[in-house]
Amino acid sequence: MKETEFQELVWQKGRELYRDMPWRSDYQPYYVLVSELMLQQTHVDRVIPKFQLFITSFPTVQSLAAASLSDVLTIWSGLGYNRRAKFLHNAAKMIVDDGAGEFPSSVEQLVKLPGVGVNTAGAIMAYSFNQPVVFVETNIRTVYFHHFFGDDDSVTDSQIRDVVQTTLDTEHPREWYWALMDYGTFLKRQGVGAISKSRHYKKQSPLAGSVREVRGAIIKQLVHGSLDVTVLKTKVPVDERFDIALSGLIAEDLVTNNDGVISLVS
Repeated sequence: MKETEFQELVWQKGRELYRDMPWRSDYQPYYVLVSELMLQQTHVDRVIPKFQLFITSFPTVQSLAAASLSDVLTIWSGLGYNRRAKFLHNAAKMIVDDGAGEFPSSVEQLVKLPGVGVNTAGAIMAYSFNQPVVFVETNIRTVYFHHFFGDDDSVTDSQIRDVVQTTLDTEHPREWYWALMDYGTFLKRQGVGAISKSRHYKKQSPLAGSVREVRGAIIKQLVHGSLDVTVLKTKVPVDERFDIALSGLIAEDLVTNNDGVISLVS
């Protein structure tokens, strides 16, 4: 497919499939950062109500930086992958403490924030600052697999980035990436553009029966207050996963163990 034909198709699909989201209505960098970290490993339909609650609770990067981690985890509870909440909290504190509250405005600055890699930084640059930065994520991969890598079963992000670069609408990058994202969601629902073609794809393990399930259960109990470990064990699944989950949460500074009393980090 020629580049111009591809662009025309994506723009057409973008208009047909456009999805309204709160971080599209207001694409200030703080909102986009929050949404991008929430959208890692979590479907957009689950993210929207949690994003709205989060922004209501912490309307600015300054208010998030001033909050306790336990308050942040309380609002985050239910999204899973709680390290993302800690990354977001630490990123807010870095912006306020090191950057005097001024949001980073380059990829080089953004990737210094906890939890922000080159693709998340690229998304912030495109969506918030309308800059023609190349980045790749799951929906974008889906579109390019479908149209440019149909016969290839092992595609690198570097290969995709090269094609993204040559097909990018440099005059309207924000809206272009929105169109790509919505078209990619549509293709995935149609069962095409298999993400398994990517060398970078890692299938998410099922929640049920995982250590991640116990980690989430522990956090969910602790948002209501500290618990003696013996009491905590009566409220969450207790098997070989419990010690692994609790040790991991302690190692990541998400919870503390003070003489058997388990608490969220304040």
